[in-house]
Amino acid sequence: MCREVNGPDVDLRLLETIVRNRKLFKRGELLYRVGEPLRAVYAIRSGSVKSYVVTNDGRVQITGFHITGEVLGLGALVANQYMSEARALETTMVCEVPVDVLEAYSEEVPSIRQQMLKIMSQEILDNQELMLLLGKKNSDERLATFLLSLSRRFQRRSYSPTQFNLSMSRSDIGNYLGMAEETVCRVFTRFQDDGLLATERRQVKLLDQDRLKSIARI
Repeated sequence: MCREVNGPDVDLRLLETIVRNRKLFKRGELLYRVGEPLRAVYAIRSGSVKSYVVTNDGRVQITGFHITGEVLGLGALVANQYMSEARALETTMVCEVPVDVLEAYSEEVPSIRQQMLKIMSQEILDNQELMLLLGKKNSDERLATFLLSLSRRFQRRSYSPTQFNLSMSRSDIGNYLGMAEETVCRVFTRFQDDGLLATERRQVKLLDQDRLKSIARI
């Protein structure tokens, strides 16, 4: 959607009809809150978003990071309400697609319905990957798996799989991976010293994916 809707398999006339609004969110702004009625799904046109839940005792648990080209909110279709909160990690432009419009067009246009199913299936796979990730024994494996997963997702969207922006903080990465922030920083430093990657501010460059795969055991 957004860029995906504007593709060879979809009637281009749908683009202006199905995408009702484009919204710009500044870093830290909320797209939606948990429990709010499902109004729309959001296709990220530029930027990135984190999703998270807040436990009963007030702790935040990050459940995912979402990059340009990905879609937020489809998982809420079952309960008809958002099951997590979504917050912009940086200045982020999204395309807002009202759910009623999306459902109507998905009935009329098979390619949109197929795309929705594909996105929802990918969300299931991502959740399974997170469970496997948290089951890994050591911090090196977790961080290597996380970086390689991001690499694959960027590649699927025709971006560089070896050089990309890490818009999330080290603290957020640690929260997602079940690691202390200090441990995340320490593993990043060790990976740099070992020639596996290079970082400059938020940019990361993967220098040796084969060795990262060996560490991740994938």
